Amino acid sequence: MAQEAQHAQAAQAAGAAGPVEARDDFGRRWLILGVVCLGQLMVVLDATVVNIALPAAQHDLAFNNADRQWVVTAYSLAFGGLLLLGGRLADLVGRKRMLIFGMVGFALASALGGAAQNFAMLLIARAVQGAFGAMLAPAALSTLTVTFTNPAERGKAFGIFGAIAGAGGAVGLLLGGVLTEYLSWRWCLYVNVIFSVVAVVAAIRLLTRDVRDPSVRLDPPGTVLVVAGLVAFVYGLSEADTKGWGAPLTIGLLVGGVVLLAVFAATERRVAHPLLPLRIILDRFRGGAYLSIGLSAIGLFGVFLFLTYYLEETLRYSPVVTGVAFLPLIVALIVSSTLSSQLLMPRLGPRILIPIGLLLAAGGMVILASQLTLSTSYAAWILPALVVIGLGLGLVFGCGLNTATYGAAPADAGVASALVNTCQQVGGSIGTALLNTIAASALTSYLVTHGHSPSALAGAAVHSYVVAFWVSCAIFAGSAVVCALVLRPGVLIQEDNRSVAPVVA
Repeated sequence: MAQEAQHAQAAQAAGAAGPVEARDDFGRRWLILGVVCLGQLMVVLDATVVNIALPAAQHDLAFNNADRQWVVTAYSLAFGGLLLLGGRLADLVGRKRMLIFGMVGFALASALGGAAQNFAMLLIARAVQGAFGAMLAPAALSTLTVTFTNPAERGKAFGIFGAIAGAGGAVGLLLGGVLTEYLSWRWCLYVNVIFSVVAVVAAIRLLTRDVRDPSVRLDPPGTVLVVAGLVAFVYGLSEADTKGWGAPLTIGLLVGGVVLLAVFAATERRVAHPLLPLRIILDRFRGGAYLSIGLSAIGLFGVFLFLTYYLEETLRYSPVVTGVAFLPLIVALIVSSTLSSQLLMPRLGPRILIPIGLLLAAGGMVILASQLTLSTSYAAWILPALVVIGLGLGLVFGCGLNTATYGAAPADAGVASALVNTCQQVGGSIGTALLNTIAASALTSYLVTHGHSPSALAGAAVHSYVVAFWVSCAIFAGSAVVCALVLRPGVLIQEDNRSVAPVVA
């Protein structure tokens, strides 16, 4: 609220005090965007950068294959389970404090992981990373929400942020490959210390202190229920990925997680100070945006995971070359996200753009699924597919992130932002479990039919990727239909530099 007042005063004073002050405030906002994007990049890329480093870390620290999944799962559980609490803490104690606190803690945990001498030390570091990431991510997005109130600037800022959020996984693959191949797997963790030092110094200088809203309170019952529910659900999905959907532990965790989250939703309707005010998600613009982010994360997992396997194991690309191969997707996503959020959404609205983006992503998956063989040409088929997928997902993330936080009251900015990351995290976890299970089943069926010769094993791997890509295509296409039905028609406009009103077409 204090930042918004400061921006409005700066704009009003620009005519009397001259253009210098206005230019200074303009420049400060874009520097804040840099800080916020750097913080978001740390959180997003850490979900994939460590994957590239895992084989080297496993060899160095001598832990077994069964333990390897926990390096990823520990981060996911802490991050996904604590996101809503982190968002409400940002509303309670201030965005600046939580942003700096989260970045410092994330850096310390990364340093601990990089210096790990055994598996237990690495596991603890990854869990602590996830916990501080849950503090950092909502504070970053809510800072952006209250910093950019001008519609034109907001569109450009959220387009850039959406590109970082969507492409961060691919950036992690590239960065992880470079660091592991030329330095050490430990630098996949140490690099966060460098990012954090730069971001914290800039945040201290650029961000103003928030004025605490006295109406914001913690919700202890809701906090316990949602943390337990999210941890159980995400853990259940990780168990489904490794032990199967029919395992008793998997079923128990998934059912328990859903029940706890249902009780949480019922509780939030009755408490005086809910952790997640239902007004945030009942708005069809915001609710549809959250849905689009979660559903697209399910399908996006297939692109990153199975195409990485294909490039490295079938085409025999090195980790660095594999990372470079994803650059066209990153560039396309950045261009699409920035232009759509800035230029297209004010004219067409999210109901048109988000489904179009999902259909484009589905089209890119069709190219991959229909053309993938043991020797598919990267330039002829994979490159065009990545560009189309990047253009489509750029529309989804650029418009979705903007819509998901547009119109939320300043006191709800943190928890509204946290819900974005929660949808992305849960969607990615569902994609991991679902697509891995489907791919494994397809591989087994192929081997039963074709035998276990070396050529059959190679063909089975490609067949499993193709099946996963077709499923991802169906997820994107189905998501387009769902989002078109949920999102309201019309565009969003800014009023009084604070609230947002829907303009129905």
